[in-house]
Amino acid sequence: MTASSAKHDVFQAIADPTRRSLLKLLSNQEMPVTAISEHFPISRTAVSKHLRVLSEAGLVKERKVGRETRYKLEPAPLFELKDWLQYFELFWENKLGALGRFLESDESDSKPEK
Repeated sequence: MTASSAKHDVFQAIADPTRRSLLKLLSNQEMPVTAISEHFPISRTAVSKHLRVLSEAGLVKERKVGRETRYKLEPAPLFELKDWLQYFELFWENKLGALGRFLESDESDSKPEK
């Protein structure tokens, strides 16, 4: 999904702790909003609003079963996020490794010779 076609991007969607909890809950099974709401101390309307943000970001899919709408996790955008974050993880590992080597070399340089 391109940035221009989404109302909310993945970062906006996962910024909220309630939405992150919703994603965890939906990772195991497809659920209707009534069942999802039982897991949260907020109104069903508030849960629906959070689900709408997740849906607009492409993180959940919804389907009609009779009169109820069921939601399930759509993990593909999370893989894109993981790939993006992995780049920065490597960046910081390199920077922290260089800092460690610098500190170790500085430490050995400051030791008095016998």
